[in-house]
Amino acid sequence: MTRLSIGKIRGLQQISTPEGIFIICAMDHRGSLKAMIEKEQLDDQADYQEIVEHKLELCAALAPYTSAVLLDPNYGAAQCISGGALPGHTGLLVSIEATGYESDSRGRITTLLNGWSVEKIKRMGASAVKLLVYYRPDLTEIANSQLKTIQMVTEECLKYDIPFLVEPKTYPTKGEDTETPEFTARKPSLVIETARQITSLPIDVLKAEFPADLKHETSKAKLLELCQQLNEASRVPWVILSAGVDYETFRKEVKIACQAGASGFLGGRAIWQEAISFTDKKERVKFLSTTVADRLKELAEIATKYAVPWYRKLGFEAHELAAIQENWYMNY
Repeated sequence: MTRLSIGKIRGLQQISTPEGIFIICAMDHRGSLKAMIEKEQLDDQADYQEIVEHKLELCAALAPYTSAVLLDPNYGAAQCISGGALPGHTGLLVSIEATGYESDSRGRITTLLNGWSVEKIKRMGASAVKLLVYYRPDLTEIANSQLKTIQMVTEECLKYDIPFLVEPKTYPTKGEDTETPEFTARKPSLVIETARQITSLPIDVLKAEFPADLKHETSKAKLLELCQQLNEASRVPWVILSAGVDYETFRKEVKIACQAGASGFLGGRAIWQEAISFTDKKERVKFLSTTVADRLKELAEIATKYAVPWYRKLGFEAHELAAIQENWYMNY
């Protein structure tokens, strides 16, 4: 059983529902969001203010239906606080990595955002830190390098007593194609082994990929079994990410994952991506506040019904998360 510190408990409470379920919307996209906006505008470059506007719209429309939102430091976190788009009772996760990755002959390397830190994330009032890492457990040398980066952030999160969420993403190596049956067949074992390796470090929540491709694997029993294997591999509470699939696919993934032991979801583009195709602001905001808000409500219902509370995954109950002794504060 993991011993929980008081700051981590408070942060996890802030990003989950009162029942201990994570209902989180990701809006921390930077390079990918810029590309999405520019695709709709054809040749026009999306400038800073335009990307900020999209973040403010997303946050204002969707934050009320979440337990927390995930925002980036470049265009979203401070802007949504100062713009009044993020309600005070909604949890805030902030990403710490630089957008994209460094290419290396051995694989992809994650770097931290220059000028940004765990200390600053804590200082701005955020509830948790999130790190995306490209990860292949079978590429030992590069995997060890990525684990060192995770460990470095882990130590800072322990120092500042703030929850740490890690998002590992599988990727194809040279000569591989994610659409081929060979890669699809390998993906479950890659995702499950990744969960095993990364949760061996003292992180708090794993943001996991769905361990199969619903286009290729249609057996509900098999999908449930794979998610149960993922649940067994993860030593910490985990949420399912959306990876930009369509909404219907993500809805199915959330239900299966939560039935298998997930503590909720942390979805982004699968929930709101079509909104970016509306070039008219009024239409875009209407779509976000109706169709997309309804999607979040539906996902919240599914997660509330099936998901495992984060504290139960750790072996605790809501009313006894830590043993507090007299004068605890003197050694805190």
